[in-house]
Amino acid sequence: MASAYEKLKTKLAQLVSLENIQALVEWDQQTQMSEGSGASRARHLEALSGLTHEIAVSDELGKLIEAAEVENAGAAYDSDEASMIRVAKRNYERARKLPTDLVSEMSRATSVGFEEWVKARANNDWKAFVPALKKIVELKQQEIECRGYKDHPYDALLDTYELGLTAAAVEGMFSELRKDLVPLVKAIGAKVDAVDDSCLHQPFDETDQRAFSELVITRMGYDFKRGRQDRAVHPFCTSFSQDDVRITTRFDPNWLNPAMFGTFHEAGHAMYEQGSAPALEGTVLNGGTSLGVHESQSRLWENVVGRSRQFWTYWYPRLQGVFIEQFKDVSLDAFYRAVNKVHPSFIRVEADEATYNLHIMVRFEIERDLFGGKLAVEDIPQIWNDKFNDYLGVVPPTDALGCLQDIHWSAGLLGYFPTYSMGNLLSVQLYDTALKQYPTIPDEIAVGEFGSLLRWMRENIHQYGQKYEPQELVKRATGEPMQSRSYMAYLKQKYGEIYNV
Repeated sequence: MASAYEKLKTKLAQLVSLENIQALVEWDQQTQMSEGSGASRARHLEALSGLTHEIAVSDELGKLIEAAEVENAGAAYDSDEASMIRVAKRNYERARKLPTDLVSEMSRATSVGFEEWVKARANNDWKAFVPALKKIVELKQQEIECRGYKDHPYDALLDTYELGLTAAAVEGMFSELRKDLVPLVKAIGAKVDAVDDSCLHQPFDETDQRAFSELVITRMGYDFKRGRQDRAVHPFCTSFSQDDVRITTRFDPNWLNPAMFGTFHEAGHAMYEQGSAPALEGTVLNGGTSLGVHESQSRLWENVVGRSRQFWTYWYPRLQGVFIEQFKDVSLDAFYRAVNKVHPSFIRVEADEATYNLHIMVRFEIERDLFGGKLAVEDIPQIWNDKFNDYLGVVPPTDALGCLQDIHWSAGLLGYFPTYSMGNLLSVQLYDTALKQYPTIPDEIAVGEFGSLLRWMRENIHQYGQKYEPQELVKRATGEPMQSRSYMAYLKQKYGEIYNV
Protein backbone atom coordinates (compact mmCIF):
# COMPACT_ATOMS: atom_id res chain seq x y z
CA MET A 1 0.00 0.00 0.00
CA ALA A 2 1.31 3.44 -0.93
CA SER A 3 2.52 5.63 1.92
CA ALA A 4 0.86 8.96 2.73
CA TYR A 5 3.86 10.72 1.23
CA GLU A 6 3.61 8.79 -2.04
CA LYS A 7 -0.09 9.58 -2.27
CA LEU A 8 0.69 13.25 -1.69
CA LYS A 9 3.36 13.20 -4.40
CA THR A 10 0.89 11.68 -6.85
CA LYS A 11 -1.75 14.32 -6.14
CA LEU A 12 0.81 17.14 -6.33
CA ALA A 13 2.11 15.79 -9.64
CA GLN A 14 -1.40 16.05 -11.04
CA LEU A 15 -1.61 19.64 -9.84
CA VAL A 16 1.80 20.54 -11.29
CA SER A 17 0.85 18.99 -14.64
CA LEU A 18 -2.28 21.11 -14.83
CA GLU A 19 -0.23 24.23 -14.05
CA ASN A 20 2.24 23.25 -16.78
CA ILE A 21 -0.59 22.78 -19.28
CA GLN A 22 -1.95 26.22 -18.43
CA ALA A 23 1.53 27.72 -18.96
CA LEU A 24 1.71 25.99 -22.34
CA VAL A 25 -1.61 27.49 -23.39
CA GLU A 26 -0.41 30.93 -22.28
CA TRP A 27 2.84 30.49 -24.24
CA ASP A 28 0.80 29.68 -27.35
CA GLN A 29 -1.30 32.81 -26.84
CA GLN A 30 1.80 35.00 -26.87
CA THR A 31 3.71 33.30 -29.67
CA GLN A 32 1.56 31.25 -32.07
CA MET A 33 -2.15 31.93 -31.55
CA SER A 34 -4.23 33.42 -34.35
CA GLU A 35 -5.26 37.04 -33.91
CA GLY A 36 -8.97 36.21 -33.75
CA SER A 37 -8.69 33.47 -31.13
CA GLY A 38 -8.49 35.63 -28.01
CA ALA A 39 -12.04 35.07 -26.74
CA SER A 40 -11.88 31.30 -26.94
CA ARG A 41 -8.41 31.27 -25.37
CA ALA A 42 -9.71 33.31 -22.44
CA ARG A 43 -12.40 30.67 -21.93
CA HIS A 44 -9.83 27.87 -22.00
CA LEU A 45 -7.62 29.59 -19.44
CA GLU A 46 -10.56 30.37 -17.18
CA ALA A 47 -11.55 26.69 -17.13
CA LEU A 48 -7.98 25.48 -16.56
CA SER A 49 -7.25 27.92 -13.75
CA GLY A 50 -10.52 27.09 -12.01
CA LEU A 51 -9.90 23.34 -12.18
CA THR A 52 -6.32 23.73 -10.98
CA HIS A 53 -7.36 25.91 -8.07
CA GLU A 54 -10.08 23.49 -6.98
CA ILE A 55 -7.47 20.75 -6.63
CA ALA A 56 -5.01 23.13 -4.95
CA VAL A 57 -7.49 24.00 -2.18
CA SER A 58 -9.31 20.67 -1.88
CA ASP A 59 -9.90 19.04 1.49
CA GLU A 60 -8.40 15.88 0.00
CA LEU A 61 -5.07 17.61 -0.60
CA GLY A 62 -5.13 19.13 2.87
CA LYS A 63 -5.63 15.71 4.47
CA LEU A 64 -2.83 14.20 2.38
CA ILE A 65 -0.47 16.96 3.54
CA GLU A 66 -1.42 16.38 7.18
CA ALA A 67 -0.95 12.61 6.90
CA ALA A 68 2.40 12.96 5.14
CA GLU A 69 3.56 15.48 7.73
CA VAL A 70 2.83 13.05 10.57
CA GLU A 71 4.41 10.15 8.69
CA ASN A 72 7.64 12.10 8.05
CA ALA A 73 7.85 13.95 11.36
CA GLY A 74 11.45 12.86 11.86
CA ALA A 75 12.71 13.62 8.34
CA ALA A 76 15.74 15.89 8.02
CA TYR A 77 14.93 19.49 7.13
CA ASP A 78 17.03 19.31 3.94
CA SER A 79 15.45 16.08 2.72
CA ASP A 80 13.22 16.04 -0.35
CA GLU A 81 10.41 14.62 1.77
CA ALA A 82 10.46 17.33 4.44
CA SER A 83 10.93 20.04 1.83
CA MET A 84 8.09 18.73 -0.34
CA ILE A 85 5.68 18.66 2.58
CA ARG A 86 6.82 22.08 3.84
CA VAL A 87 6.35 23.78 0.45
CA ALA A 88 3.10 21.94 -0.28
CA LYS A 89 1.68 23.06 3.06
CA ARG A 90 2.71 26.66 2.47
CA ASN A 91 1.23 26.66 -1.04
CA TYR A 92 -1.97 25.05 0.23
CA GLU A 93 -2.48 27.59 2.99
CA ARG A 94 -1.84 30.48 0.60
CA ALA A 95 -4.16 29.06 -2.08
CA ARG A 96 -6.99 28.49 0.43
CA LYS A 97 -7.22 32.22 0.96
CA LEU A 98 -8.53 32.73 -2.59
CA PRO A 99 -11.96 31.59 -3.79
CA THR A 100 -12.00 29.60 -7.03
CA ASP A 101 -14.38 32.07 -8.67
CA LEU A 102 -11.87 34.90 -8.14
CA VAL A 103 -9.00 32.84 -9.55
CA SER A 104 -11.02 31.89 -12.63
CA GLU A 105 -12.20 35.45 -13.18
CA MET A 106 -8.64 36.76 -12.88
CA SER A 107 -7.44 34.25 -15.46
CA ARG A 108 -10.10 35.35 -17.90
CA ALA A 109 -9.49 39.05 -17.21
CA THR A 110 -5.75 38.76 -17.82
CA SER A 111 -6.24 36.72 -20.99
CA VAL A 112 -8.53 39.45 -22.32
CA GLY A 113 -6.21 42.10 -20.89
CA PHE A 114 -3.24 40.74 -22.80
CA GLU A 115 -5.08 41.02 -26.11
CA GLU A 116 -6.25 44.54 -25.28
CA TRP A 117 -2.73 45.57 -24.26
CA VAL A 118 -1.20 44.28 -27.50
CA LYS A 119 -3.66 46.37 -29.53
CA ALA A 120 -3.38 49.43 -27.29
CA ARG A 121 0.41 49.34 -27.42
CA ALA A 122 0.43 48.99 -31.20
CA ASN A 123 -2.00 51.91 -31.52
CA ASN A 124 -0.49 54.04 -28.75
CA ASP A 125 -3.94 54.15 -27.14
CA TRP A 126 -3.87 54.09 -23.34
CA LYS A 127 -7.59 54.81 -23.06
CA ALA A 128 -8.37 51.62 -24.96
CA PHE A 129 -6.48 49.61 -22.33
CA VAL A 130 -8.02 51.36 -19.31
CA PRO A 131 -11.18 49.20 -18.99
CA ALA A 132 -9.19 45.95 -19.05
CA LEU A 133 -6.62 47.25 -16.56
CA LYS A 134 -9.30 48.63 -14.23
CA LYS A 135 -10.90 45.18 -14.14
CA ILE A 136 -7.55 43.53 -13.33
CA VAL A 137 -6.82 46.07 -10.59
CA GLU A 138 -10.30 45.57 -9.14
CA LEU A 139 -9.73 41.81 -8.98
CA LYS A 140 -6.28 42.34 -7.47
CA GLN A 141 -7.85 44.49 -4.77
CA GLN A 142 -10.19 41.60 -3.99
CA GLU A 143 -7.19 39.29 -3.87
CA ILE A 144 -5.46 41.62 -1.40
CA GLU A 145 -8.46 41.50 0.93
CA CYS A 146 -8.49 37.72 0.73
CA ARG A 147 -4.77 37.36 1.40
CA GLY A 148 -4.63 40.01 4.11
CA TYR A 149 -1.74 42.30 5.03
CA LYS A 150 -0.23 43.95 8.07
CA ASP A 151 0.97 47.40 7.01
CA HIS A 152 0.24 48.21 3.35
CA PRO A 153 -2.19 46.62 0.87
CA TYR A 154 0.62 46.29 -1.67
CA ASP A 155 2.45 43.93 0.70
CA ALA A 156 -0.02 41.16 -0.15
CA LEU A 157 0.95 41.31 -3.83
CA LEU A 158 4.70 41.66 -3.27
CA ASP A 159 4.61 38.54 -1.11
CA THR A 160 3.25 36.42 -3.97
CA TYR A 161 6.47 36.93 -5.95
CA GLU A 162 9.05 37.23 -3.15
CA LEU A 163 8.05 35.55 0.09
CA GLY A 164 7.87 38.04 2.94
CA LEU A 165 8.64 41.11 0.82
CA THR A 166 6.94 44.34 1.92
CA ALA A 167 6.59 47.84 0.53
CA ALA A 168 8.66 49.13 3.45
CA ALA A 169 11.48 46.70 2.60
CA VAL A 170 11.44 47.77 -1.05
CA GLU A 171 11.50 51.43 -0.05
CA GLY A 172 14.49 50.66 2.17
CA MET A 173 16.29 48.88 -0.67
CA PHE A 174 15.76 51.81 -3.02
CA SER A 175 16.72 54.34 -0.36
CA GLU A 176 20.03 52.52 0.12
CA LEU A 177 20.62 52.35 -3.63
CA ARG A 178 19.87 56.01 -4.22
CA LYS A 179 22.69 57.16 -1.94
CA ASP A 180 25.38 56.03 -4.36
CA LEU A 181 23.44 55.38 -7.56
CA VAL A 182 22.05 58.87 -8.11
CA PRO A 183 25.45 60.62 -7.76
CA LEU A 184 27.01 58.01 -10.08
CA VAL A 185 24.37 58.54 -12.77
CA LYS A 186 24.75 62.31 -12.45
CA ALA A 187 28.53 62.07 -12.79
CA ILE A 188 28.18 59.92 -15.88
CA GLY A 189 25.51 62.26 -17.25
CA ALA A 190 28.04 65.07 -17.24
CA LYS A 191 30.08 63.01 -19.71
CA VAL A 192 27.20 61.68 -21.77
CA ASP A 193 29.09 62.10 -25.06
CA ALA A 194 32.17 60.21 -23.87
CA VAL A 195 30.84 56.96 -25.34
CA ASP A 196 29.61 56.52 -28.91
CA ASP A 197 27.16 53.67 -29.50
CA SER A 198 26.25 54.52 -33.11
CA CYS A 199 27.87 51.25 -34.25
CA LEU A 200 24.98 49.39 -32.63
CA HIS A 201 22.38 51.38 -34.55
CA GLN A 202 22.77 50.01 -38.07
CA PRO A 203 20.91 47.47 -40.22
CA PHE A 204 21.35 43.97 -38.75
CA ASP A 205 19.84 40.97 -40.50
CA GLU A 206 17.35 39.25 -38.19
CA THR A 207 18.42 35.74 -39.14
CA ASP A 208 22.03 36.57 -38.35
CA GLN A 209 21.09 38.24 -35.06
CA ARG A 210 19.22 35.14 -34.02
CA ALA A 211 21.91 32.69 -35.09
CA PHE A 212 24.66 34.56 -33.23
CA SER A 213 22.63 34.98 -30.02
CA GLU A 214 21.60 31.33 -30.01
CA LEU A 215 25.20 30.24 -30.55
CA VAL A 216 26.22 32.26 -27.50
CA ILE A 217 23.53 30.93 -25.16
CA THR A 218 24.24 27.37 -26.25
CA ARG A 219 27.83 27.90 -25.12
CA MET A 220 26.57 29.49 -21.90
CA GLY A 221 24.63 26.32 -21.10
CA TYR A 222 21.08 26.66 -22.42
CA ASP A 223 20.06 23.25 -23.74
CA PHE A 224 18.12 23.58 -27.02
CA LYS A 225 17.31 19.87 -26.86
CA ARG A 226 15.11 20.81 -23.91
CA GLY A 227 13.94 24.20 -25.13
CA ARG A 228 13.40 26.57 -28.04
CA GLN A 229 13.26 30.28 -28.85
CA ASP A 230 10.36 32.13 -30.49
CA ARG A 231 9.27 35.71 -31.16
CA ALA A 232 6.98 37.59 -28.77
CA VAL A 233 5.74 41.14 -28.28
CA HIS A 234 7.52 41.16 -24.91
CA PRO A 235 10.40 38.71 -24.20
CA PHE A 236 9.76 36.04 -21.57
CA CYS A 237 10.78 32.57 -20.40
CA THR A 238 8.32 29.83 -19.50
CA SER A 239 8.75 26.27 -18.26
CA PHE A 240 6.53 23.21 -18.58
CA SER A 241 9.16 20.88 -17.10
CA GLN A 242 12.94 20.67 -16.78
CA ASP A 243 12.87 19.18 -20.28
CA ASP A 244 10.75 21.89 -21.91
CA VAL A 245 11.91 25.39 -21.01
CA ARG A 246 11.17 27.96 -23.71
CA ILE A 247 12.36 31.50 -24.27
CA THR A 248 11.25 34.33 -26.54
CA THR A 249 12.76 37.54 -27.84
CA ARG A 250 11.97 40.43 -30.16
CA PHE A 251 14.07 41.87 -32.95
CA ASP A 252 14.94 45.40 -34.05
CA PRO A 253 16.31 45.39 -37.63
CA ASN A 254 18.32 48.55 -36.92
CA TRP A 255 19.57 47.97 -33.37
CA LEU A 256 21.59 45.01 -32.18
CA ASN A 257 20.95 45.22 -28.43
CA PRO A 258 17.30 44.22 -27.91
CA ALA A 259 17.36 40.71 -29.37
CA MET A 260 20.92 39.87 -28.36
CA PHE A 261 20.84 40.95 -24.72
CA GLY A 262 17.19 39.94 -24.44
CA THR A 263 18.18 36.42 -25.49
CA PHE A 264 21.01 36.34 -22.93
CA HIS A 265 18.55 37.52 -20.28
CA GLU A 266 15.88 34.92 -20.97
CA ALA A 267 18.50 32.18 -21.28
CA GLY A 268 19.58 33.02 -17.71
CA HIS A 269 16.04 32.31 -16.54
CA ALA A 270 15.91 29.15 -18.62
CA MET A 271 19.18 27.69 -17.36
CA TYR A 272 17.84 28.10 -13.81
CA GLU A 273 14.71 26.14 -14.72
CA GLN A 274 16.70 23.47 -16.55
CA GLY A 275 19.05 23.13 -13.58
CA SER A 276 16.75 21.82 -10.86
CA ALA A 277 17.82 18.44 -9.49
CA PRO A 278 16.30 15.64 -11.63
CA ALA A 279 14.56 14.20 -8.58
CA LEU A 280 12.46 17.40 -8.34
CA GLU A 281 10.99 17.07 -11.85
CA GLY A 282 7.21 17.14 -11.85
CA THR A 283 7.00 18.18 -8.21
CA VAL A 284 6.19 21.42 -6.39
CA LEU A 285 9.92 21.79 -5.67
CA ASN A 286 10.91 22.10 -9.32
CA GLY A 287 11.94 25.51 -10.70
CA GLY A 288 13.05 28.81 -9.22
CA THR A 289 12.39 29.64 -5.59
CA SER A 290 11.36 33.28 -6.17
CA LEU A 291 11.28 36.00 -8.78
CA GLY A 292 14.14 37.90 -7.13
CA VAL A 293 16.44 34.88 -7.29
CA HIS A 294 15.21 34.16 -10.82
CA GLU A 295 16.08 37.68 -11.93
CA SER A 296 19.55 37.28 -10.41
CA GLN A 297 20.19 34.63 -13.02
CA SER A 298 18.86 36.59 -15.99
CA ARG A 299 20.68 39.77 -15.01
CA LEU A 300 23.87 37.81 -14.30
CA TRP A 301 24.12 36.32 -17.80
CA GLU A 302 22.81 39.43 -19.56
CA ASN A 303 25.00 41.99 -17.81
CA VAL A 304 27.68 40.75 -15.43
CA VAL A 305 28.77 38.22 -18.05
CA GLY A 306 27.28 39.44 -21.34
CA ARG A 307 28.41 43.05 -21.02
CA SER A 308 31.85 42.30 -19.59
CA ARG A 309 35.12 43.06 -21.35
CA GLN A 310 36.22 39.43 -20.92
CA PHE A 311 33.09 38.19 -22.67
CA TRP A 312 33.61 40.38 -25.74
CA THR A 313 37.33 39.60 -25.88
CA TYR A 314 36.25 36.21 -27.17
CA TRP A 315 32.90 36.94 -28.84
CA TYR A 316 33.51 40.26 -30.57
CA PRO A 317 35.79 38.83 -33.32
CA ARG A 318 33.08 36.26 -33.98
CA LEU A 319 30.40 38.96 -34.11
CA GLN A 320 32.60 40.89 -36.56
CA GLY A 321 32.68 37.77 -38.71
CA VAL A 322 28.87 37.84 -38.87
CA PHE A 323 28.41 41.59 -39.39
CA ILE A 324 31.53 42.36 -41.39
CA GLU A 325 30.56 45.74 -42.82
CA GLN A 326 28.97 47.04 -39.61
CA PHE A 327 32.02 46.44 -37.40
CA LYS A 328 35.02 46.44 -39.75
CA ASP A 329 36.25 49.78 -38.40
CA VAL A 330 35.09 49.37 -34.78
CA SER A 331 37.69 48.29 -32.21
CA LEU A 332 37.01 45.89 -29.33
CA ASP A 333 37.34 48.73 -26.83
CA ALA A 334 34.92 50.94 -28.77
CA PHE A 335 32.40 48.09 -29.01
CA TYR A 336 32.70 47.22 -25.30
CA ARG A 337 32.09 50.84 -24.36
CA ALA A 338 29.16 51.05 -26.79
CA VAL A 339 27.26 48.11 -25.27
CA ASN A 340 27.76 49.72 -21.86
CA LYS A 341 26.78 53.27 -22.81
CA VAL A 342 24.74 55.02 -20.12
CA HIS A 343 21.93 57.22 -21.30
CA PRO A 344 18.40 57.81 -20.02
CA SER A 345 16.00 55.76 -22.11
CA PHE A 346 12.31 55.04 -22.29
CA ILE A 347 12.27 51.23 -22.52
CA ARG A 348 13.15 49.26 -19.39
CA VAL A 349 14.32 46.07 -21.10
CA GLU A 350 16.75 48.12 -23.18
CA ALA A 351 18.06 50.24 -20.29
CA ASP A 352 21.73 50.30 -19.29
CA GLU A 353 22.84 48.88 -15.96
CA ALA A 354 23.33 52.25 -14.27
CA THR A 355 19.83 53.62 -14.95
CA TYR A 356 17.87 50.34 -14.96
CA ASN A 357 16.86 50.52 -11.29
CA LEU A 358 15.39 53.98 -11.83
CA HIS A 359 12.88 52.38 -14.20
CA ILE A 360 11.89 49.95 -11.45
CA MET A 361 11.49 52.74 -8.92
CA VAL A 362 8.96 54.44 -11.20
CA ARG A 363 6.88 51.27 -11.55
CA PHE A 364 7.10 50.41 -7.86
CA GLU A 365 5.88 53.82 -6.75
CA ILE A 366 2.98 53.75 -9.21
CA GLU A 367 1.85 50.28 -8.12
CA ARG A 368 2.25 51.12 -4.44
CA ASP A 369 0.14 54.26 -4.78
CA LEU A 370 -2.40 52.51 -7.01
CA PHE A 371 -3.19 50.00 -4.27
CA GLY A 372 -2.68 52.55 -1.52
CA GLY A 373 -5.64 54.54 -2.86
CA LYS A 374 -3.55 57.52 -3.96
CA LEU A 375 -3.74 56.94 -7.71
CA ALA A 376 -6.40 55.96 -10.26
CA VAL A 377 -5.74 53.91 -13.39
CA GLU A 378 -6.73 56.85 -15.58
CA ASP A 379 -3.99 58.98 -13.98
CA ILE A 380 -1.11 56.60 -14.74
CA PRO A 381 0.18 58.19 -17.99
CA GLN A 382 0.69 61.62 -16.44
CA ILE A 383 2.20 60.25 -13.24
CA TRP A 384 4.45 57.96 -15.29
CA ASN A 385 5.75 60.86 -17.37
CA ASP A 386 6.28 63.06 -14.31
CA LYS A 387 8.26 60.35 -12.53
CA PHE A 388 10.33 59.61 -15.63
CA ASN A 389 11.20 63.28 -15.84
CA ASP A 390 12.16 63.32 -12.15
CA TYR A 391 14.24 60.13 -12.16
CA LEU A 392 15.64 59.98 -15.69
CA GLY A 393 15.31 63.51 -17.02
CA VAL A 394 13.31 62.38 -20.06
CA VAL A 395 9.61 62.28 -20.90
CA PRO A 396 8.29 59.48 -23.15
CA PRO A 397 6.87 61.02 -26.33
CA THR A 398 4.15 58.37 -26.50
CA ASP A 399 2.39 56.02 -24.08
CA ALA A 400 3.63 53.09 -26.18
CA LEU A 401 7.14 54.12 -25.12
CA GLY A 402 5.89 54.87 -21.63
CA CYS A 403 3.21 53.25 -19.52
CA LEU A 404 2.13 50.77 -22.21
CA GLN A 405 5.56 49.22 -22.76
CA ASP A 406 5.46 46.34 -20.26
CA ILE A 407 3.33 43.21 -20.47
CA HIS A 408 3.13 42.78 -16.69
CA TRP A 409 -0.01 44.74 -15.85
CA SER A 410 -2.02 43.09 -18.60
CA ALA A 411 -0.95 39.71 -17.20
CA GLY A 412 -1.95 40.64 -13.66
CA LEU A 413 1.72 40.66 -12.52
CA LEU A 414 1.35 43.53 -10.08
CA GLY A 415 3.99 43.36 -7.36
CA TYR A 416 6.55 41.78 -9.70
CA PHE A 417 8.74 44.75 -10.68
CA PRO A 418 10.78 45.18 -7.45
CA THR A 419 12.19 41.68 -7.98
CA TYR A 420 14.14 43.00 -10.99
CA SER A 421 16.14 45.30 -8.72
CA MET A 422 16.59 42.50 -6.21
CA GLY A 423 17.91 40.42 -9.09
CA ASN A 424 20.44 43.13 -9.97
CA LEU A 425 21.79 43.17 -6.43
CA LEU A 426 21.89 39.39 -6.15
CA SER A 427 23.51 38.89 -9.57
CA VAL A 428 26.73 40.55 -8.41
CA GLN A 429 26.57 39.16 -4.87
CA LEU A 430 26.35 35.62 -6.26
CA TYR A 431 29.01 36.24 -8.93
CA ASP A 432 31.46 37.61 -6.36
CA THR A 433 30.89 34.55 -4.18
CA ALA A 434 31.43 32.23 -7.14
CA LEU A 435 34.76 33.99 -7.82
CA LYS A 436 36.02 33.02 -4.38
CA GLN A 437 35.67 29.34 -5.26
CA TYR A 438 36.60 29.70 -8.93
CA PRO A 439 38.90 32.74 -9.30
CA THR A 440 39.62 31.77 -12.91
CA ILE A 441 36.06 32.51 -14.04
CA PRO A 442 36.96 35.83 -15.77
CA ASP A 443 39.83 34.12 -17.61
CA GLU A 444 37.51 31.32 -18.70
CA ILE A 445 34.92 33.80 -19.97
CA ALA A 446 37.67 35.50 -21.99
CA VAL A 447 38.19 32.27 -23.95
CA GLY A 448 34.48 31.51 -24.41
CA GLU A 449 34.11 29.07 -21.50
CA PHE A 450 31.38 29.30 -18.85
CA GLY A 451 31.64 25.92 -17.14
CA SER A 452 32.92 27.00 -13.73
CA LEU A 453 30.37 29.80 -13.36
CA LEU A 454 27.46 27.61 -14.44
CA ARG A 455 28.73 24.79 -12.19
CA TRP A 456 28.72 27.10 -9.16
CA MET A 457 25.21 28.29 -9.95
CA ARG A 458 24.03 24.70 -10.46
CA GLU A 459 25.57 23.57 -7.16
CA ASN A 460 24.51 26.53 -5.03
CA ILE A 461 21.29 27.85 -6.61
CA HIS A 462 19.73 25.84 -9.44
CA GLN A 463 19.70 22.30 -8.07
CA TYR A 464 17.67 23.21 -5.01
CA GLY A 465 14.63 24.39 -6.94
CA GLN A 466 12.13 25.63 -4.34
CA LYS A 467 13.45 23.62 -1.38
CA TYR A 468 14.58 26.77 0.40
CA GLU A 469 12.94 30.15 0.81
CA PRO A 470 14.75 32.92 -1.11
CA GLN A 471 16.38 34.61 1.89
CA GLU A 472 17.46 31.22 3.18
CA LEU A 473 18.95 30.20 -0.18
CA VAL A 474 20.90 33.45 -0.55
CA LYS A 475 22.31 33.09 2.96
CA ARG A 476 23.34 29.48 2.30
CA ALA A 477 25.00 30.42 -1.00
CA THR A 478 26.79 33.64 0.00
CA GLY A 479 26.97 33.55 3.78
CA GLU A 480 24.92 36.73 4.22
CA PRO A 481 21.53 38.25 3.35
CA MET A 482 20.97 40.20 0.14
CA GLN A 483 23.05 43.40 0.18
CA SER A 484 23.71 46.30 -2.19
CA ARG A 485 27.40 47.01 -1.55
CA SER A 486 28.66 44.38 -4.04
CA TYR A 487 26.40 45.71 -6.77
CA MET A 488 27.35 49.34 -6.21
CA ALA A 489 31.07 48.48 -6.05
CA TYR A 490 30.65 46.67 -9.38
CA LEU A 491 28.90 49.66 -11.00
CA LYS A 492 31.43 52.17 -9.65
CA GLN A 493 34.41 50.13 -10.83
CA LYS A 494 32.96 49.35 -14.26
CA TYR A 495 31.57 52.76 -15.13
CA GLY A 496 34.37 54.58 -13.36
CA GLU A 497 36.74 52.99 -15.85
CA ILE A 498 34.48 53.57 -18.88
CA TYR A 499 33.59 57.19 -18.07
CA ASN A 500 36.58 58.16 -15.90
CA VAL A 501 34.37 59.24 -12.97
